[in-house]
Amino acid sequence: MGTTELIGYLASALIVASLAMTSVVKLRVISFIGSVVYVAYGVMIHSWPIVLTNAIIAGLNVWNLRRELGRPRDLGAVTISPDAPFLADFIASHRQDIARIQPTFSGVPVDATALLLIRDGLPAGAVIGQREGDEFHLVLDYVMAPYRDSRLGQWLYQGDGQKVLHDLGVRRVLADQAPDFHRSYLERVGFVPDGQGRWAKELD
Repeated sequence: MGTTELIGYLASALIVASLAMTSVVKLRVISFIGSVVYVAYGVMIHSWPIVLTNAIIAGLNVWNLRRELGRPRDLGAVTISPDAPFLADFIASHRQDIARIQPTFSGVPVDATALLLIRDGLPAGAVIGQREGDEFHLVLDYVMAPYRDSRLGQWLYQGDGQKVLHDLGVRRVLADQAPDFHRSYLERVGFVPDGQGRWAKELD
């Protein structure tokens, strides 16, 4: 198998992989890379329709990424009763994804404080924890896959969303150990190991 053919297979694999992404941003990024590789493949085999089509696709991906990442987002969080039917339905609808990301989550404690996360006017996730003094021990920090670009987490733990937690009397947020991909999220939103096997974020 020659180099040209390998490049063609690589481009095809990237395009297929992009379609499997649940995150819109990841889909656009991988699709862009696949399109660029396809442009190179088209040049190598002198197929100008392939070059033109994939150059347009690459350009559309860049345009959509700039729109997705560049425009301001309407982010918010509202308190919700831990026994609210809507919260129960939301968790039930995403139970498999929650179990994959945060396998230690077993349900909403009766004494929990719950926040419904909002993005562009729609429910996008839930943060549930137990308060002890000015500490908030996370039981669940979940965002739906299409919105899993860390923006809500950065807003809540590092940005203006901290006011929501401040209004609850929270000054420090704690999270238990988590799978690698969730741990990387915690790092991105400002959590650090506290030396006791947990992750901690001191609010500004």
